[in-house]
Amino acid sequence: MENKPIYRRILLKLSGEALMGSGQFGIDPSALNFFAFEVKAIHDLGVQVGIVIGGGNIFRGIQSAAKGIDKVSGDYMGMLATVINSLAFQCALEALGLETRLQTAITMTSVAEPYIRRKAIRHLEKGRVVIFGGGTGLPNFTTDTTAVLRAIDIGADLIVKGTKVDGIFDSDPMKNPEAKLLKLLTFNDAIIHNLAVMDQTAFTLCRDHKIPIVVLNINKQGNLLKLVQGESIGSLVTS
Repeated sequence: MENKPIYRRILLKLSGEALMGSGQFGIDPSALNFFAFEVKAIHDLGVQVGIVIGGGNIFRGIQSAAKGIDKVSGDYMGMLATVINSLAFQCALEALGLETRLQTAITMTSVAEPYIRRKAIRHLEKGRVVIFGGGTGLPNFTTDTTAVLRAIDIGADLIVKGTKVDGIFDSDPMKNPEAKLLKLLTFNDAIIHNLAVMDQTAFTLCRDHKIPIVVLNINKQGNLLKLVQGESIGSLVTS
């Protein structure tokens, strides 16, 4: 018998780079499908899932080629890139039979609903996966901050930050093979030591609203499922 989930509702944060797979930019269909299956596995247990996806896989290439774009315009371009990724992920989830809704902070009624908190909660209660695109709709905010704000709005029990490493380390594990995995730390630890896994605004908001964060390797099949079933996966940041 499958273990019951210990979380009722989560907010999953994926980077745009995760969708590149082994590529240098754009969207790898195999990566898209892999993450869709991971979400389906927890959805099938009854976990309500909200998702925020970054736009780095699309905007990084634009950014390197388009010099002279001012910061605010660049931020809006990045927000639009998140909508492209969100549409792609929506299609991947629906191909597996999941019902979804895409809401955007920048109004674009031809492709998505506008972000409305009460409507998002109602979708989740009806078993729909809700994808939040377009960032906050304002420049100067990261998609990490967007994820935390949406988690607060929908009353998520947990934020899951999917990365390509096993959690938060005391040094860069890509450069230092002796780096130590930190299984448990506080928000104050993360803020004081300026841990780069999420931005400071995101950590501060989570601390103030008492929403724990788990940072895990989203590329390991089954990690997300094990987490919601209560296994200790990745690094937990809590009050």
